[in-house]
Amino acid sequence: MPRLKHIGLTVIGLALKLSLATGAVPADVVAVVSAKSTVTALSRNQIADIFLGKAARFPNGSPAVPIDQPEASPVREAFYTQFTGRSAAQLKAHWSKIIFTGRGNPPQVVSNGIEARTLIAANPQAIGYIERASVDGSVKVLSVR
Repeated sequence: MPRLKHIGLTVIGLALKLSLATGAVPADVVAVVSAKSTVTALSRNQIADIFLGKAARFPNGSPAVPIDQPEASPVREAFYTQFTGRSAAQLKAHWSKIIFTGRGNPPQVVSNGIEARTLIAANPQAIGYIERASVDGSVKVLSVR
């Protein structure tokens, strides 16, 4: 019997390590723009306003095109909590109201962080978020004031 208990604890330990390694706990989430963008810094409120449909332009006047990650993504949850202070449920209610009143549409949703980075890198007007570990030379991390 003690051997079975040991095997069970080993399986639990491996499952925990695997869940951590596969992104169950997101790493540091950062707001990014294309490396070609002239935008280098925004406040948390400016980033939140772009992703909540309250602003359609960067402070320099150029259009801002927000790129979102899937609803169930832990990176998305971390981003919205960090930058807007809203939960997934609050975010859904916010966009339901905006769409119902005809005042706008939510950001374009891509399938994952790699697709987000690729789309953002290709468009100097795009803004999005990814895990800091996924940042490469094609995008730059916004300085948050």
